[in-house]
Amino acid sequence: MLAYIVRRLILIIPTLLGIMAINFVVIQAAPGGPVEQLIAQITGQGAAATERITRSGVGEITRPGGAGTETATSKYRGAQGLDPEFIAEIERMYGFDKPAHVRFFQMIRNYVMFDFGESFFRDQKVVDLVIQKMPVSISLGLWTTLLVYLISIPLGIAKAVRDGSRFDVWTSGIVIVGYAIPNFLFAVLLIVLFAGGSYFDWFPLRGLVSENWSELPWPQKVLDYLWHMTLPVLSMVIGGFAGLTMLTKNSFLDQINQQYVVTARAKGLSQHRVLYGHVFRNAMLIVIAGFPGAFISILFTGALLIEVIFSLDGLGLLGFEAAINRDYPVMFATLYFFSLLGLLMNLVGDITYTIVDPRITFEALER
Repeated sequence: MLAYIVRRLILIIPTLLGIMAINFVVIQAAPGGPVEQLIAQITGQGAAATERITRSGVGEITRPGGAGTETATSKYRGAQGLDPEFIAEIERMYGFDKPAHVRFFQMIRNYVMFDFGESFFRDQKVVDLVIQKMPVSISLGLWTTLLVYLISIPLGIAKAVRDGSRFDVWTSGIVIVGYAIPNFLFAVLLIVLFAGGSYFDWFPLRGLVSENWSELPWPQKVLDYLWHMTLPVLSMVIGGFAGLTMLTKNSFLDQINQQYVVTARAKGLSQHRVLYGHVFRNAMLIVIAGFPGAFISILFTGALLIEVIFSLDGLGLLGFEAAINRDYPVMFATLYFFSLLGLLMNLVGDITYTIVDPRITFEALER
């Protein structure tokens, strides 16, 4: 097992490098990079953009429109009429004065040292931004994943045991409705019903905690935090539990019909012993396999619309805004972090296989 873990850890390096390289090429080819973004602000906002460049350390640069200013046809859209030296200073500020391959390997070298640089458009270190947004995303991801699994696994087992019964039919209807309703639409419904929309005003509409949270005693801090998280987490759980419930049911149904289950029942074992002593380990393998991907998805991308609706400033919203603004340091740093986390979580999932079912080994892969 140790040899397999070491091999998987080594394979993470080329896999992560490939992910970063492919995304780097794709993003570099996309129009509207940070240089063009700033040029658009300069031509549209004038003095405000120049002040921002000065704060970034470029200094005084000749702006377009002055007498004798040299202009040139630029490779950047919207740069016609601007001083070429001005464009060159912007490129230097963003590191675009170097060839693409040099920038890529310099970025990877910095990332290995966990140096993620500064945001192009927020004047903050990327690490500080991620740490600042992390509590929101971790809260949504952990609570949603925990509730989804606590609901889906018992419900899926109950549906499998009572397959075809009235309970199975009614709960299947609930599952289908939950699967059909997008989580952002359910979030709007919850706001209308319980957050002062038209009926009740029981829950807050924005933020992770109240403004006076730091002044509250710790029991009230916990309650205030849970009060704010109730509606966002509920809106994410409604769509998440449906798929996992059906996956659990079908997995258990497949195992219940196996010959070893018939033999166990013929020996006089109780239903509880058959289900949780024999079927559970085999049926839960496929459920466990989807845990790492589900957690990463919820943590980073799954909560984007929920963060917007409930005014929660998390990593999903940060990544979306970085993509819109072409904030490359934030984009690549979050991609690197979550790709690394996802690869490690996949390894954790493999190790969990052996914990759930000790009969599973990776000895054949170690040779």
